[in-house]
Amino acid sequence: MNDICERIKSIRVRMHDAARAASRDSSAIELVAVSKTFPAESIRTALSCGQLAFGENYVDEMCAKAKELRDPDIKWHFIGHLQSNKTRKVAETAHWVHSIDRLSIAERLNRQRPMDLGPLQICIQVNISGETGKSGISPADAATLARDIVSMPRLELRGLMTLPVASDNPQVQHASFAHLYDLSEALQQQGIILDTLSMGMSNDFEAAISEGANLVRVGTAIFGQRMQPTA
Repeated sequence: MNDICERIKSIRVRMHDAARAASRDSSAIELVAVSKTFPAESIRTALSCGQLAFGENYVDEMCAKAKELRDPDIKWHFIGHLQSNKTRKVAETAHWVHSIDRLSIAERLNRQRPMDLGPLQICIQVNISGETGKSGISPADAATLARDIVSMPRLELRGLMTLPVASDNPQVQHASFAHLYDLSEALQQQGIILDTLSMGMSNDFEAAISEGANLVRVGTAIFGQRMQPTA
């Protein structure tokens, strides 16, 4: 328990320092603790330290944890690739989906989001590095998808997400995140309202913060090395 709490505290200090170095308000940047493959007990520990936002990659695992924990304060962020046969479960459980890259998935979520829940918060996943085989829409197609999502009443478009090419080179990290920031600015100039950039993970979240991230997704730096997925 102490290890997870101390790691969360350390991450928050680093986030604050990165924000200050970029002349940003650290209170505008939220930590999403990526709990995929870790048990509900680890999430309970993080909750005891004041962490409320949790990221999951696997639909069945997220739903099982939500059912076990039943904590109304938790905000579930689905950050994995979403298949059409899993959209209903996500629509009924998640508060955020970061990984929309197809109109058909957005349409299904919009139809399946229960009316008694608020709109599902949406980020469009952009393949900013153009990597073959990686999920995410191309930057050139982001505006069209964004306009389609804006018209859906059960979804609320918040911003963009990316998983850039993995690199330990700070220049490469900054360039990828700056590219997503520039895309967000370009979309807003076209009248598309966005307020969120979901970017940065355990090894590069400080670079992401310096380039405008306000949701950072940190897993191993909080929970340790990954376990095998359960679903």
